[in-house]
Amino acid sequence: MESMAVLPIITGRGQSILRTKTKKVTRVTREILKLVKDLEETTIASKGAGLAAPQVNRPERVCVAMIRHKLTPLINPEIVWRSSVLETVEEGCLSLPDVWLNITRPTEVIIRFMAANGKQRELKLQGFNARTVQHEIDHLDGVLIVDHVSTAPPSSAARTTEPL
Repeated sequence: MESMAVLPIITGRGQSILRTKTKKVTRVTREILKLVKDLEETTIASKGAGLAAPQVNRPERVCVAMIRHKLTPLINPEIVWRSSVLETVEEGCLSLPDVWLNITRPTEVIIRFMAANGKQRELKLQGFNARTVQHEIDHLDGVLIVDHVSTAPPSSAARTTEPL
């Protein structure tokens, strides 16, 4: 297998790749597995909690997200259920360096995705895990944190420890 690479991260809210809805992956190929490894490597090097393919100039519906303290590859992820309980937390983004915004999101979600082995999986996530996955799925849909800034006062917001 080819070696992993730390890829340049696309920055700036006006970058068209960051505003494009990604293409579903029909099957897990060697190229997709390399993309996953490169996303993992780039996330670690950037000290982030996740990274989506558009952030490294790729159109596929692939991301990695910190889930239960482990970077987890998510291929074709979708949210199939959202909690009605919302929480506002300050989020950052590797594609928008130095921007931290209060974002309101459901505290729990259930996601369905294809794992790197090609098998369909479903996970129920809460707290930081749910927030990170929602942030990365937003990227796959061409949505940035600036698109849903909360009006909640900063005093009610916590801050994530690393950019998502």
